[in-house]
Amino acid sequence: MSGRWKAHSVLPGFGLTLGYTVVYLSLIVLIPLAALFAKSATMGWAEFWQAVTAPRVVASYKLTFGASFVAAAVNIVFGFITAWVLVRYRFPGKRVIDGMVDLPFALPTAVSGIALTTIYSQNGWIGQYLEPLGIKTAFSPLGICIALTFIGLPFVVRTLQPALADLDKELEEAAASLGATRWKTFLRVLLPPLVPPILTGFALAFARAIGEYGSVVFISGNMPMRTEITSLLIITKLEQYDYAGATAIAAVMLVASFALLLLINLLQWWSVRRYQGGVA
Repeated sequence: MSGRWKAHSVLPGFGLTLGYTVVYLSLIVLIPLAALFAKSATMGWAEFWQAVTAPRVVASYKLTFGASFVAAAVNIVFGFITAWVLVRYRFPGKRVIDGMVDLPFALPTAVSGIALTTIYSQNGWIGQYLEPLGIKTAFSPLGICIALTFIGLPFVVRTLQPALADLDKELEEAAASLGATRWKTFLRVLLPPLVPPILTGFALAFARAIGEYGSVVFISGNMPMRTEITSLLIITKLEQYDYAGATAIAAVMLVASFALLLLINLLQWWSVRRYQGGVA
């Protein structure tokens, strides 16, 4: 008789929470995305293909994905160094620097764009020294990469910090006692368990950069075929009341972004399996 009664959890059960999850995701994510594809489907295939493969649109694709990839790759290197310093060392002002990492989260993107444009323009604090060297920063693809690097750094640092804190220092000491060099210890002992969080940080920074608008629109100069990102092009289409063209470009960006993120997640899953298998 007692076997028929089950102890109830204080928290809601699976069915209730799953129902809330599906409803919430439908209202916030699935329905808006479905509306996006439904609107772009009002165009004929030939019209859709012409809208998403126009030379100006293709140029914006290349710039957006290329600059986002470069910015995410740069953030992996310097974000790893920043997270390593914050986790492994104690020094005066550490909490201040740790708080400054989240500054791109707190600043409105428009403020970030204006600040970066002011600093890297021809007469800016840094731009005035780069201009005589022939390095044009503001209103160039380089400026776009700088803006995307700025807004993507916290994603990498905050993803790597817990992983670095969980690393067992005894493994490093054991490797050193066995005669391993610092470089070999890093490659063979420290790096393998950090590959999944590194890929996660890269994916987050890359995804954030692809959809960025506010901080880029000021520093890019918005020159078609040169410094025009896809987000700005979509806004331009909307201002011209070309809703179908805007949703068509947005649908392509959505599919491409999802495919890239899926690939990165597969690489992350493979690296976790490979590391766990190696440890076993």
